[in-house]
Amino acid sequence: MITRRRFGQLSGMAAGTVLLTPAMRAATAPDIALEIAPYSLEASPKHHFRTVAYNGQVPGPLFRMRQGQEQTVEIRNSSSEPEVVHWHGLFLPPEIDGAMEEGTPMIAPGGHVRYSLKPDPPGFRWFHTHTFAGADLTKAQYGGLHGFVLIEPRDAPGAYDREVFLGLHDWGGHFESSDDGYMNPVYDVSTINGKMLGFGEPVRVKQGERVLMHVLNSSPTEVHWIALAGHRFQVVALDGNAVPQPLTVEMLRLAPAERVSAVVEMKSPGKWVLGEVRKHIQNAGMGIVIEYARAGGNAVWTQPEKLVWSYRGFAEAAGEGKAGGSEVNRIELTFDTKFEGHGSEERWRINGKSYPDTEEPLLRNGERYRLVMKNESMDDHPMHLHRHTFEVRRVDGSPEMQGLRKDVVLVPGKSTAEVEFVADHPGRTLFHCHQQDHMDRGFMMVFRYA
Repeated sequence: MITRRRFGQLSGMAAGTVLLTPAMRAATAPDIALEIAPYSLEASPKHHFRTVAYNGQVPGPLFRMRQGQEQTVEIRNSSSEPEVVHWHGLFLPPEIDGAMEEGTPMIAPGGHVRYSLKPDPPGFRWFHTHTFAGADLTKAQYGGLHGFVLIEPRDAPGAYDREVFLGLHDWGGHFESSDDGYMNPVYDVSTINGKMLGFGEPVRVKQGERVLMHVLNSSPTEVHWIALAGHRFQVVALDGNAVPQPLTVEMLRLAPAERVSAVVEMKSPGKWVLGEVRKHIQNAGMGIVIEYARAGGNAVWTQPEKLVWSYRGFAEAAGEGKAGGSEVNRIELTFDTKFEGHGSEERWRINGKSYPDTEEPLLRNGERYRLVMKNESMDDHPMHLHRHTFEVRRVDGSPEMQGLRKDVVLVPGKSTAEVEFVADHPGRTLFHCHQQDHMDRGFMMVFRYA
């Protein structure tokens, strides 16, 4: 069987129209420099993980870019494995988007690559590895190789005093057979910004501040629910895109690869815990202290009574007529799994096929498409479309909605979700479940343009 990694390595070098020439490389220093190298993460004095990291830190660096302002990027791979960097949520050519399946070349151990990109669209994006892990919980997204990107719009809003970036991640553990015989990862430790609750620096705030919190779930497989004791979140953007209906909520739900940007008004002095709502995951470390100036005592946690979240609250009700005022092409996609025996790895399928044998639906530039995703499995799947954003139209039997733009949508088990997008970025475009184990087991397909 050809694995994702081997298939990508066989794909060869992509067209070099966006790569810089040797003379250009020598003449200028890069705007963005990334080194991928071995790293030892200390999540707490008792919890250490051997992994790889960007620029010697977890999460990797925050890159602020201006929309449309060209950036030069240099990536050096000082690790022992081939690597590739995916710029999640950006509209980039497939040669540099960072997916082997689209044609982005791998960076060999000891190698480097340099290219230019124009950041777009504005908003909270991120970058991460996009390689194969298999049963190794230290590789690919299991290893926590990720960082933040904020693309500032040409006209930046200013309805907050400062920003805080928070990355959720799960570490270590093992694969365990579930009741239905499937192999699933079970983690030892969960962190925010690479630290377990009580071992990282607190987020220090002042009374009266409006803090814009950018929260990323970089977990390889797990959905997370986040609350901040004594406070509420005013959600202003999902996956970096402004929501049509900003909404104040008690908690945030983030599937793998989802981002939430929310303003928190600091009007409850003290020390508080921002953490996972489910206590067993918070007890595994997923939390961080929010500390007001001159606050004393221990950090306080208030346990919410139930989990509450819905995409629909942030969207508008669908109006009459066809979305976007144009004809919509439907692409029907059915998700299921083929079980190959107790203790074996199942194969995830789209329309009955696993990657690299999946179909390649044909897109025509400028036309609008509706992906109708029927999930026949019991699992929830965070589905990601590269190089585009889409409009969430219906999830889990909800009424039709509009205006909510994302690049990841969680499709609940035994339900159907529908999203629409305009095919306006020609080139091979990867579509996949963002759970690392599902992706490794074939849950991907590539759209191609006519």
